[in-house]
Amino acid sequence: MNKATKIIFMGTPEFAVPTLNALHNNGQDVALVVTRPDRPKGRGRKVFPPPVKEAAINFGYEVIQPPSIRTAEFSDHMAKHQPDFIVVVAFGHIIPKNILAIPKVATLNIHASLLPKYRGPAPIQWAIINGEKETGITIILMDEGLDTGDILLSSKIVTMPDDTSGTLHDRLAELGADLLIQSLNSFKTEKIHPIPQDHSQATYAPLLKKNDGRLNWTMTAWALEALIRGVTPWPGAFTFHENKRLKIFKARPIFMDTPETPGTVIRGFPDELRVVAGEGVLSIMEIQGSSGKRLLIKDFLRGYPLTPGTILH
Repeated sequence: MNKATKIIFMGTPEFAVPTLNALHNNGQDVALVVTRPDRPKGRGRKVFPPPVKEAAINFGYEVIQPPSIRTAEFSDHMAKHQPDFIVVVAFGHIIPKNILAIPKVATLNIHASLLPKYRGPAPIQWAIINGEKETGITIILMDEGLDTGDILLSSKIVTMPDDTSGTLHDRLAELGADLLIQSLNSFKTEKIHPIPQDHSQATYAPLLKKNDGRLNWTMTAWALEALIRGVTPWPGAFTFHENKRLKIFKARPIFMDTPETPGTVIRGFPDELRVVAGEGVLSIMEIQGSSGKRLLIKDFLRGYPLTPGTILH
């Protein structure tokens, strides 16, 4: 292989951008960038390009945004570039067999877990929600399955007690970029030894939906705190007071036995909001009302008091 390996890059969200940056900074020949179509976002439904598109245009790369990757036109366009590798990072679609077969060497994928654990679209969030002490990045040879390909390289990272899915996402994105470059170098030195996954150990990390952030107060305080971090920044943790939605950003669990029903506000310090959980008590530290901005709990309670006996649901 020549020093400048020819690559087609397929990726969409912010998670994929550090890898594209690393390929550019390492002098790789990125012949084509494939990303998802521009999408409307926010209340105004204004159309925005994917982060990968913005980064690729900045580097001067050719960018295509096919509405489908299963057309003959798309596969022909890919094949004409005669890439050594296709690199896939959070593209958002299963890659069909005819596309996987295009590169001269391999199609590589960066996955944000220690496979075979947490296959699927939301490995970072579920690792935090489930209280994993460590997670990581795995580089695999892509096959037709969902994150089932042989493992080329993996690297662990410790999850911090205050990690949200947002902070862990950023660290894993950088780690994935580094590991991808290591993988490409391993092919050049022929020091690559794919290892089949142990499919019996596989777990799945399904896509989160908006309602997955709703707090179920019968859960333990520790599980609730992990859920809050795991769904931050998206879809966000929330509960209701009467018909008003309260978004929760930060909380801490407290060892405390209390006879009140889960979801009940109990007495705490004057600038504190304590809510009974299925086991223990959750002290809410940062919150946002249905209208307003994110506030420390002491500032929120000045304008929106929640007295002991109040029920959250």
